[in-house]
Amino acid sequence: MNVVKNGETYDLAYAKKAMLVVIILPLLVMYTEAMLTPALPTIQKEFAINPNDVSWVLTIYLLVGTVSAALFGKLGDMYGKKKMFLVTLSFYTLGVILNGFAPSFHWLLVTRAIQGFGMALFPLAFSLVREEFPPEMVPQVQGMISAMFGVGMVIALPLGAWVTQNYGWRWTYHSAAPFAVLMLFLAWKVLRESRYINPGKIDWLGAVLLTTAVVPALVGVTRAPNLGWTAQQTLLLFEVAVVSAVLLVLWEKRAENPLIPLDIISARNPAIVNIGIMFAAFGISMMSQANTYIFQMQPPYGFGKTILQSGLLMTPMALAMLVVAPLAGKLMPKIGAKPLAVTGALTASVSLAILAEYVTSMSLWEFVGMITIVGTGITLMNISLINVLVFSVPPRVMGIATGSNSLFRNFGSTWGPAIAGTVMSTYYILFHPPGAPEWVHIKIPTPEAYEVLFGTSAAVFLFLALLSLAIVEVMKGGKIREVEEEGEKEVVVA
Repeated sequence: MNVVKNGETYDLAYAKKAMLVVIILPLLVMYTEAMLTPALPTIQKEFAINPNDVSWVLTIYLLVGTVSAALFGKLGDMYGKKKMFLVTLSFYTLGVILNGFAPSFHWLLVTRAIQGFGMALFPLAFSLVREEFPPEMVPQVQGMISAMFGVGMVIALPLGAWVTQNYGWRWTYHSAAPFAVLMLFLAWKVLRESRYINPGKIDWLGAVLLTTAVVPALVGVTRAPNLGWTAQQTLLLFEVAVVSAVLLVLWEKRAENPLIPLDIISARNPAIVNIGIMFAAFGISMMSQANTYIFQMQPPYGFGKTILQSGLLMTPMALAMLVVAPLAGKLMPKIGAKPLAVTGALTASVSLAILAEYVTSMSLWEFVGMITIVGTGITLMNISLINVLVFSVPPRVMGIATGSNSLFRNFGSTWGPAIAGTVMSTYYILFHPPGAPEWVHIKIPTPEAYEVLFGTSAAVFLFLALLSLAIVEVMKGGKIREVEEEGEKEVVVA
């Protein structure tokens, strides 16, 4: 069945099939990535490396993925988003297959880097959703995609711990590989090429400058908690990043076909969304690090749960996201994205402030209930922001707009754990594990550390609530405002 909306024809039967592909995608990625976390100590032991080295298994994926999201987003605009989606999914699938067979740690880093090219999947998926789905379906589909992130995380953490414990860390990848191959086949078979193509030349100098701006910055942030924020190496990395970023901006202003169109990402709504997503990712990752310690530290410093139990205790939050995300997407065209973004940010801020004040006196289920409310608020805000973005930029540059958004998200996600690690290294007590040699002590975060982490996160989301007030509404009263090259148009949602 075809429907016509403001001169554009949409195939509803195709949209429903394509929806299944893009909704399953975050389940695959979160399954693969979250299963890795419990396996890190085992990887460290097998390859006889130190904790700083094993952290590169995560870092190398993030470094490559951050640059590739922007680059492949641009290539998707130029050559077709389905083509680039299949290319990046092929990289991701190849990396997943090879990871489980890595003969050495260095080979594992190479294959993780290959997998990192697949991080561009989501910007391209968001672009395909915006282009090929009827406007009234877009918020609902974006809501389902967001919900699957949380569900995938909850499934993968306990399952990853179980697989690693019983079969070894390599099987975390072996078990994911068939699903990755299946996803590649389904995407090739089901998805159609995007209707908007924006030909042009590749901005190679922009790509080089983006790489030299992003990589040193992320490496510096990742290593700063161990090296020191004022260490010479840390400062040098930040200096290189800043100089490259300045040169990137100067070059992109004069480039004929810029890799990152500054006029697009600096427009009011895209700028608000990019800043909002970056700070939201920062607050989320900082809160998540605190949650992990609270769940797993032994009483009286935490609840003394295993990784498996911790994952299961996050199920209520995942279920809440699964219900709230599509419901918010359905209501958004009537209520508006802006009110939902403000409501979500305020909900998260108030809940985090309560956690900062009372976390040490809460029971286990009070804590689970409170982080579930936080997750609900964050879900509302994230869904609202991504919909504001995709309805605020022309379809021909949707790939680079969503790719740039992923770049900002990754920056926030990298800063969060780094700051959290610094805070927990500042507020700690030394604990002697029972049965360990007398000289063995480990650092345990104190209540002050959690107060700082949750309090800072609460302040971040309060800032995001205020920032969201500046959004130019893209939908309300059953009407969706779409931005096109020649101006704006409104679509009435039946």
